[in-house]
Amino acid sequence: MCLSIPSKVVKIDKQSNMATVDTMGVQRDASLDLMGEGDVKIGDYVLLHIGFIMNKIDEEDALLSLETYREIIEQMDEEDRQKAILEDDECPNRGL
Repeated sequence: MCLSIPSKVVKIDKQSNMATVDTMGVQRDASLDLMGEGDVKIGDYVLLHIGFIMNKIDEEDALLSLETYREIIEQMDEEDRQKAILEDDECPNRGL
């Protein structure tokens, strides 16, 4: 199962239409191709799916969700923690 963990946009490359996002300390690149031009800005919280930014979410909602994820992750061992955070990179639908 692929979870969409709120991620904060830390960089935007307009030339490649890509954003660098931070997901609980893990940074990855995500495509902006499914968003309108200028819809996403540095500092926004977004949800990703298979490498694409799907939508923006309210910062307050994002922070509440992240707190819930942190509580869940605290109950996991280290190997399971890394799998949960990096799961989006291994989503079976990735690249479709």
